[in-house]
Amino acid sequence: MQRIARLSVGLTLVSLGCAAAAQQPIIYPARGQSPAQQQTDTAECRSWAQQTTGVDPVALAEQMSSAPPQPERRGGLFRGAGGGALFGTLIGGAAGGHWGEGAGIGALVGTMGMGMRMRREQQQMEMQQTGMHQQASGQLATYNRAVAACMTGRGYTVE
Repeated sequence: MQRIARLSVGLTLVSLGCAAAAQQPIIYPARGQSPAQQQTDTAECRSWAQQTTGVDPVALAEQMSSAPPQPERRGGLFRGAGGGALFGTLIGGAAGGHWGEGAGIGALVGTMGMGMRMRREQQQMEMQQTGMHQQASGQLATYNRAVAACMTGRGYTVE
């Protein structure tokens, strides 16, 4: 389970990095600005975009990379089987002395129930990470639009 969480966080970071690279505007000096001037303008526009939107791309990437992984749950199926077997033994014994059959059926039902619970928790974790990724992508897109607007205002062509 912990491996899945690590893999999921890793994939989120890679996709966020790819999304950042894909969303980053391409800037062309339409008025013959020098490379040094373009570098200065880009730095100033990024600073302005950060102040205007409240989005810091570096902090956003760090936040996504430091998302806490879900705690690993070991022995969940065995606990479910054990609890189910105990309950089944009691019910089977009360229903005419069928202790063994009750334990077997209880173990099966307990294992299935715990498996469904573990799958549901995994799906919730994945949905949460997907939501965080979508929110970060939206914030990054807003930041990049602000950089593009600033650079356009300074005479650059932005795609």
